[in-house]
Amino acid sequence: QVQLVESGGGLVQAGGSLRLSCVASGRTFSSYVMGWFRQAPGKEREFVAGTGRSAGSTYYSDSVKGRFTVSRDNAKNTRYLDMNSLKPEDTAVYYCAAKTSAGITDRQNDYTYWGQGTQVTVSS
Repeated sequence: QVQLVESGGGLVQAGGSLRLSCVASGRTFSSYVMGWFRQAPGKEREFVAGTGRSAGSTYYSDSVKGRFTVSRDNAKNTRYLDMNSLKPEDTAVYYCAAKTSAGITDRQNDYTYWGQGTQVTVSS
């Protein structure tokens, strides 16, 4: 069992940056594959980025590739999503999620544990 708590959302102008954090409790986070998802109003939840069990294992959706970066601090049981060059279309509630099976996937049903979400709003 693991509990996830996101933070770091907020209001930012287009072109700005934000860092989201996802802190895990209950079990060592390094044993999980973790994904970041987002859901904009009226749209389905979509995969944004993921990080595997090893530090070099990452995967990004085409919409954020080159702008967003995932990283980790295992000592703090925390994963990060650094978002740069933000666009109004990045506005959404962002969620971190964890799965126990190996391999980063972009299917939300593969992920067992979810955080409560944090709102990111990008103004034009």
